[in-house]
Amino acid sequence: MKNHLEQLRRERGIKQEQLAADLRVSRQTIGSLENGRYNPSILLAFKLARYFNVRIEDIFIYEEDAP
Repeated sequence: MKNHLEQLRRERGIKQEQLAADLRVSRQTIGSLENGRYNPSILLAFKLARYFNVRIEDIFIYEEDAP
């Protein structure tokens, strides 16, 4: 899943380590999310949206597979 997580984080001057600590996840989780290797749980998606004060849809880009 594509996302704007790295852009949001950098715009606010937040390091991966800080975001991970604030959300109680590993730095590797944040890196994997930013690189699209990992899709967040719904709980983590909500936490990220609340953290950045945006909607989930403003961070994550949902693309359905074409039929």
